[in-house]
Amino acid sequence: MTYLRYLPLVVGVCLAVSCREKTPEKQDSNIEMEQEIVVDSVPVIQQKTFKTFDGLADTTFVRLADFSDDFAYDLRYATENNFLKAKVYDCAECYTRVKTAKALIEANKEFLKHGAKIKFYDCYRPNSVQYKMWKIVPNPQYVADPVKGSIHNKGGAVDITLVDLDGKELDMGTDFDFFAKRAYHDNFDLPKEILDNRKLLKETMEAHGFWSIRTEWWHYNLSAGSNDKVANFKWDCTDQ
Repeated sequence: MTYLRYLPLVVGVCLAVSCREKTPEKQDSNIEMEQEIVVDSVPVIQQKTFKTFDGLADTTFVRLADFSDDFAYDLRYATENNFLKAKVYDCAECYTRVKTAKALIEANKEFLKHGAKIKFYDCYRPNSVQYKMWKIVPNPQYVADPVKGSIHNKGGAVDITLVDLDGKELDMGTDFDFFAKRAYHDNFDLPKEILDNRKLLKETMEAHGFWSIRTEWWHYNLSAGSNDKVANFKWDCTDQ
C-alpha cells in the first residue's frame, strides 16, 4: 500500500530533524507560571499620610487638606459662580490658621457622627483679594472694607455648609451668598428639614468655638481668631 511505502521515509526525516512533541506536563507547568505572574502583578494600595500640628504655632497658616481628607470643597471665589460674577483667587485652596484648622477638624468629627461633613465655600482670604472684591462690589453690606479687613483676612473665618457622606448638600434653604431674609438665622418661617439642618450646623460650630452672624447661615468666625492681624499671606498655586 502507498502509505506503507512512504512510512520509512517519514520516520527517517523525523529522526534527522529531531522531531519532538511538547508533553502535556510542560504545558500545564507553563500555565501555572502565567497564573503566578498575574497574581504577583496586583498593585499595592498605599494609605495616604497627613501632616500633624506638632511644633506649629497657632497663628501659622496651613492648608487644611494636608491634615485631613474628611472635608469637601466648592471654593466659589476661585470660579465665576459667586455673587461677584468674577474669579478672584488664582487657584482653589482652603488655608486657615492652625487654631482654626484644629477647631474645624474637631467640629467635623462631630458632624461625621451625624452622617455629615463640612463643605467649604471660602476659607482664609488674603487682604489683596479683599481689595479685588471691594473694587467689584464696594458695599460694606456685602463686602468688608479692605482697609479694616475681615476675619476672613485673619484666617479665622470660614463659609461652609454640610453634605452627606455621598457628597450631597443638606438643604439649608438658600445657596451660598444669598443676601436676603431667607438666609437669616432668625428666620424660622422655613420647612422643618431646613431649620434642623441649620440648627445642626450652628450648634455644632458654636460648641467648637465659632460664632455666627445673623444674616448668613453659612458664615462662621472662630472667637479665638478675632484679635489676629489682617494678613496677606499668599499660597503658591504651582506647589499644589
